[in-house]
Amino acid sequence: MDKVKQSKVLVFDSGVGGLSVYKEIKQRLPHIDIVYFFDNEAYPYGELDPETLVTRVDSFITDIAQREQIDLVVIACNTASTIVLPNLRSKLSIPVVGVVPAIKPASAIANKAVGLIATPATVTRSYTHELIKHFSLNKKVELLGSTRLVDMAEEKLRGKPVDLYELSVILKPLQGIIDVAVLGCTHFPLIKDEISQVLGQQIVLVDSGEAIARRVAYLIGEGEGTIDKTKHQIIASAPPWEEDALNQHLSQLGFLPIQYYHHLDA
Repeated sequence: MDKVKQSKVLVFDSGVGGLSVYKEIKQRLPHIDIVYFFDNEAYPYGELDPETLVTRVDSFITDIAQREQIDLVVIACNTASTIVLPNLRSKLSIPVVGVVPAIKPASAIANKAVGLIATPATVTRSYTHELIKHFSLNKKVELLGSTRLVDMAEEKLRGKPVDLYELSVILKPLQGIIDVAVLGCTHFPLIKDEISQVLGQQIVLVDSGEAIARRVAYLIGEGEGTIDKTKHQIIASAPPWEEDALNQHLSQLGFLPIQYYHHLDA
């Protein structure tokens, strides 16, 4: 009997934040193969101009999608999703799934107000304000933009503990005035436990990871087969800082040691 082809998904981000999305996809679809690519050479994406961002993402994804025979691409980055999706979808014949802050589901369950915790770029982007306008008319949305939280998540994956006092200082503007918080950056679910400790267990935290996993399952099918126990590829555009510590954590998540994009055979 012929072996059923294993679906292959590319998860793309500027850093390790997309690993929160990877974990949700892997939990829902344990039998699929996943390639993770992070463009750390240009991290953080919020500081790039749109033209540069489109060019970089297009170049990496079209190449890897062809080389690895990818069936579906996930752009696990809010900044990239709002800018590159139309261009990518026009070039690729496979589905491309993006991520947006979970304003809609958060507003539906909030009684008091919603806090959007995101990067400064996401907080100021007109796309975000359109989401608020369309889906949170009756609920106030408090915006909090922080780059430091992204760095905290990156540090945590390299074995550094999150400083809860520093985190409480950053989140102080939201304390006592919201009952639902949107983790509007894929890095933030990586420090979800610490955010919950600071804001309080009564604050509901919402992110987009599970919704993305559902969308991926819908597009490629829930499928069937044995759980994929092979190690997955993870590719970086440049040598990451504290690579040994990061590789140690990545191994626990099911990855091979990090490869560099320019060292791969085309």
